[in-house]
Amino acid sequence: MLGVIVNALAVVLGSVLGLLLKKGFPEKIVTPVMTAVGLCVIYIGLDGISCGENALVTIVSMVLGVIVGTLLNIDGRFNSLGEKMENKLDKSGEKGTFAKAFVNSTLLFCVGAMAIVGSINAGLKGDNSVLFTKSLLDLISSIVIASTLGIGVLFSSVSVLIYQGLIVLLAEVLSPVLTETAINEMSCVGYILIIGLGLNMIGVTKIKVADFIPAILFAPIMAWAFSFIG
Repeated sequence: MLGVIVNALAVVLGSVLGLLLKKGFPEKIVTPVMTAVGLCVIYIGLDGISCGENALVTIVSMVLGVIVGTLLNIDGRFNSLGEKMENKLDKSGEKGTFAKAFVNSTLLFCVGAMAIVGSINAGLKGDNSVLFTKSLLDLISSIVIASTLGIGVLFSSVSVLIYQGLIVLLAEVLSPVLTETAINEMSCVGYILIIGLGLNMIGVTKIKVADFIPAILFAPIMAWAFSFIG
């Protein structure tokens, strides 16, 4: 769990630094900075999707995942949680941006391949190297996002702690199905979600990215099923 704790603390530190920087940011450069971050997020997603080994696994996982996610209204619940937290922070001046910052940063820090692979490695092998690298990247990202959207980013550290912590704890139990192929397919789906998040950040789309999160769970199941068909 060391890597997970370090990762969560990195988000906290980055958020604090970003909030300090925000005070010196002119309002007119906030939107351009967020656009730059969104484009970089899209690049990260495009750069990573090649890890997928079977397009059919990805397609079926995405379809099944969004069906489940939509029925569970995951995106709505995420935003509702963010809004409830936002209402308690009216005096902070973050009204209108808290939920956006919380949801976007939670998705960015949690659905990527490094979160999945790093947590699995930590759980199965005690190897935290990937999570340590991710911590550095998340530190930088949280500085930039917090400096534009505010304190909501800081609370995404709790999401990182819970999400990656659960993967670490469950990794050994799930090891029979977590083959290299399964992990690659999970990573591919994660990168696709990151692309969707980036498109939202630059204002091109309004995809309910959180509703697709179950697709990450379907990916190893579909990889296992398609291995028999193949």
